[in-house]
Amino acid sequence: MKPIFALNFKSHYINILICVMLVAVSCFAVLGISIVSTSSNIVNGVYYSGNQNSNKISLMINVYWGTEYLDGMLEILEKYDVKTTFFVGGTWVEQEEEMLKKIYDQGHEIGNHGYKHKDQDKLSYADNQTEILTTHNLVKDILDVEMNLFAPPSGAYSKTAVEVADSLNYSTVMWTRDTIDWRDHDANLIYERAIKNAKGGDLILMHPTKCTLDALEKIITTLQGRGFKLTTVSDNLS
Repeated sequence: MKPIFALNFKSHYINILICVMLVAVSCFAVLGISIVSTSSNIVNGVYYSGNQNSNKISLMINVYWGTEYLDGMLEILEKYDVKTTFFVGGTWVEQEEEMLKKIYDQGHEIGNHGYKHKDQDKLSYADNQTEILTTHNLVKDILDVEMNLFAPPSGAYSKTAVEVADSLNYSTVMWTRDTIDWRDHDANLIYERAIKNAKGGDLILMHPTKCTLDALEKIITTLQGRGFKLTTVSDNLS
């Protein structure tokens, strides 16, 4: 028969271990650290980054306007052998068929950015479907490609919007960092927002603006100089 003291000590020791484990789990939860190997790049079915264990970064370019700056951006992307993803709006596609073909012919990926740049979170199931499908069919008719990435205009989405996209075989994509180039016309600011604390899996949102064009080459050379591979969103998510 074991001494009562030994039994009490063992029980006390086990209780301490349990308390330590509970505190550790609580701390992990508060700090957003997972003790299981799971991906934190998907929230509510929406991608906010790509593969965080890689050296991949994507420059995701949303296009509804700014066509006059696209030739310059394409030249820089080609100069540094960068392939990326252009999310195009349907009304833009209708007016800029040749530019769409040029982007695609240079090896870039084409994603869906809705038809009329509506806030998808305010739309019904049917209207969400119309926004995505109309653009899908326009691009399909011109390029004969089946797009499967959807970037909600203004970053506005709802559970319904994600469900509609999923039903149409689309992955919904947001961004990791926003250059806010549509508002702040400052090439240096755009550059800093794009490269500061950059990490693998980043999705960097930008648009075809004059200042983005001015900052693009420096963004690319800085990120490549840090060992990052600039690639399409699909490749980044893989």
